[in-house]
Amino acid sequence: MRLILVILCLCCFSISNSQAQILKELLKNNTDSSAANSVSALGNLVKGSTFGAGLSKDDIINGLKQALEVGANKSITQLSALDGYFKNNAIKILMPPEAQKVEKTLRDMGLGTEIDNAILAMNRAAEDAAKSATPIFVNAIKGMTIQDGMQLLKGGDSAATHYLREKTTASLTTAFKPIVEQSLVQVDASKYWNSVFTTYNKVPFVKKINPDLTGYVTEKALNGLFYQVAQEEQKIRKDPVARTTDLLKKVFAQ
Repeated sequence: MRLILVILCLCCFSISNSQAQILKELLKNNTDSSAANSVSALGNLVKGSTFGAGLSKDDIINGLKQALEVGANKSITQLSALDGYFKNNAIKILMPPEAQKVEKTLRDMGLGTEIDNAILAMNRAAEDAAKSATPIFVNAIKGMTIQDGMQLLKGGDSAATHYLREKTTASLTTAFKPIVEQSLVQVDASKYWNSVFTTYNKVPFVKKINPDLTGYVTEKALNGLFYQVAQEEQKIRKDPVARTTDLLKKVFAQ
C-alpha cells in the first residue's frame, strides 16, 4: 500500500490542480481495500489529462477543418501557378518508368528537345488540373465528423492529409483526367509524346512503348498535390508561425 501511495503522490506533479485535489482525498483512504479503487481513479484522471484536454468537440472538428482548408488552399494556389509542378523538384513529373529506360537512347538520337518539351507539357497539364481540386476538397472537409477529428488530432504529422486522400482520390481522378487530357492537347504534349515514341518504336529490336499519358500525368499530379498538402499540415502541427488563426493556435498548441 505504501508503494501505491508513493506512486499517487508522484503523479500529482504531472496533473492539474483540480485533479491533485481529488488525489488528496484518495490518499486519505490508506487501507488495502481502497488500493484498487485509488489506482482506478488515478487511471481515469490521467486519461483526462491527455492530449486534447480542455478542447470542446467544436474546437477540435473546426480546428481540423480549418487546418485542412488552409493547407489545401495554399497547396492548390502554389501548384496551379506557372511552374508549380515544373520547378518543384519534389513533385516534378518526369518521364514514366518505362520511358526512362529509353530516354538516354532518345537523347543520343537527337530527340533531347522533344523529350524536354514533353516533360514541360506534362507538368503544365498537372498545373492546369490542380485548379479543379478546390470544390472536391471543400466537400470532403465539410463531411468530417467528430470521431474523424479526434483521430486526426492525435494522429501522425500527415493524418489529416491521409484522411483527405482517402475521401477524395476517386473524385479527383474523375475530375483531373479530362482536364489533363485537354491540357495535354493544348500544350502539344501528345505531339511531342508521339514524336518521341514513334521515332523510338522504329528502332529495330526494341520493345515498343505506348504508355497511357493521360493516366500517368493524372496519377503523378495527384501524388504531387497530396505531397504538398502534407507539407502544409506538418507546418501547422509543428511550427507555431504557420498557425495563422486563433483557432489553429488553440487546437494545435495542445
